[in-house]
Amino acid sequence: MVPSFRKFVGMVALVIFVVVYALVAMVIGDMTLQQASVPVKLVYFAIAGLIWVIPAGAIIWWMQKPDRAKG
Repeated sequence: MVPSFRKFVGMVALVIFVVVYALVAMVIGDMTLQQASVPVKLVYFAIAGLIWVIPAGAIIWWMQKPDRAKG
């Protein structure tokens, strides 16, 4: 895959992933933690706010991979 096209696809995938992940994490947190205490909510949202880094890092790693030599 051409590097510039890979970066474009990765950027689009990253933006879509982050938006969808944030919405899903908010909905899950809101639906399941309505009666929870503030410290429990803080822990959930802190963990949910950091977990997205792992798949985003994988997307960025894929974007930066060099192309294989043709031949």
